[in-house]
Amino acid sequence: MIQQPLPAEYQTLSPEETDKRIAEAKERLGNRLVILGHHYQRDDIIKFADYTGDSFKLSQLAAARKDAEFIVFCGVHFMAESADILSADYQRVILPNLNAGCSMADMAEIHQVQECWEAVTEVCGDGTVPITYMNSAADLKAFVGERGGAVCTSSNTPVVFKWAFERGERILFFPDEHLGRNTGVKLGIPLEQMPVWDPNAEQMGGLTPSQIKNARVILWKGYCSVHARFTVKQIQYARKVHPDVKVVVHPECHMDVVQAADCDGSTEQIIKIVESSPPGSKWAVGTEINLVNRLQNRNPDKLVFCLDPIVCPCSTMYRIHPRYLCWALENLVAGRVVNQISVPPNIAHWARVALSRMLELK
Repeated sequence: MIQQPLPAEYQTLSPEETDKRIAEAKERLGNRLVILGHHYQRDDIIKFADYTGDSFKLSQLAAARKDAEFIVFCGVHFMAESADILSADYQRVILPNLNAGCSMADMAEIHQVQECWEAVTEVCGDGTVPITYMNSAADLKAFVGERGGAVCTSSNTPVVFKWAFERGERILFFPDEHLGRNTGVKLGIPLEQMPVWDPNAEQMGGLTPSQIKNARVILWKGYCSVHARFTVKQIQYARKVHPDVKVVVHPECHMDVVQAADCDGSTEQIIKIVESSPPGSKWAVGTEINLVNRLQNRNPDKLVFCLDPIVCPCSTMYRIHPRYLCWALENLVAGRVVNQISVPPNIAHWARVALSRMLELK
């Protein structure tokens, strides 16, 4: 889906007028509307959100709001899909800008995963459990659901991996190789047993049959463009400038970065780690800049800064501009639903199965 240009009247709105019109539309829609804001959104969006959180938490919160007819998800496409999968049939999920995708999610397409699965099955037979990261398209969630697999988040990947190993000899994990590798290392899996499948390789993902047979985790060549920017040199520099600093990074970072940090965690976990630390604490954080800045603003008694001195916001998250939110809400007020995200029933069914398997885990 491609976002059409905003009508001319919205393109010239001042920030003040945009905010005023968003607030008015939100008030008119009342309890029929819930606005979800992902942690990586800019503050100009977050201030209008009824709930903030990571993608899965927001989808759960939206599904619990049974009075909300309209769920406006200020995030990216796969998040809106997950909200549609978990919400009731009468609830409609709207993404203010259809161009807000996720480059990592796009690195694993269904036909590529199917080709990989067929090759692995041909070499190994049964015994492989497919696991997909929450940051993936709905059809990939359905793919793993239909084949006995599950979804994972950045906070519960070790639990999901252990569950998978109780059911098979190996895991096929996509689309983020770094989260998969970092999780495997935490579980004691040797690196040589975690080969990377390259969907763009000429033959068999660039792997040999013996590499596939000996694998405990087959990783997918995919990554987050924001978290891949963080380096060990940045950590070393932060510690040089602030000898008493603590470093926390997201597990989507490269393995050497995660190992060099003091700790790692999902966005929700990073927030808890920083906010629960004592006054005067210093934190160098390896995740998206909007979340880092918000942590600093909400914790004035601490020093919180981004590891990367060259600020790099999530460019696709940034496509949710207040003017797009204003346009979407005013259309709802006028009785028009724009940019609805609707997952086909057969895909939604199996994706829901994969999500449910994850939810059943402790």
